[in-house]
Amino acid sequence: MNDRQQVHEQLEAELAFLWRRVRRLSIDLARQVDEGLEAAAYGLLGLLADGGDVRAADLAERMGLDKSTVSRQITQMESMGLIQRVPDPQDGRARLLHITDEGRARVQQLRGARGRWFGEALEDWPDADVDALAALLKRLNASLSQE
Repeated sequence: MNDRQQVHEQLEAELAFLWRRVRRLSIDLARQVDEGLEAAAYGLLGLLADGGDVRAADLAERMGLDKSTVSRQITQMESMGLIQRVPDPQDGRARLLHITDEGRARVQQLRGARGRWFGEALEDWPDADVDALAALLKRLNASLSQE
């Protein structure tokens, strides 16, 4: 095994560990925001909050989730008043998912809690290191989205 391959495997291991830790945090924080809403639903809400109205099938594709999983979460979020279906201005027969003010407030509440968690975890880091980490993760995500 060459040195680059070893570094790439170490990177994968560290990212996998980080992903598990952040996922656990997200589940715990989502329960604090609302006991009945799955943590994955907050990912869907976040996409709606950031990207605007979208068809359910497109939302499933963006998240890389099965349509039935997304459909179940949409039904739950709709019944909780977090999203609503609105007419698609491009196709009168189709419906778009639209985040409500309550849904947007829940997303902001969860993001704020996550931000505080990261802030506490990184409080001893120099600002330049935190800035560099954020920039490098953004660059990594951009590289991964090109595949």
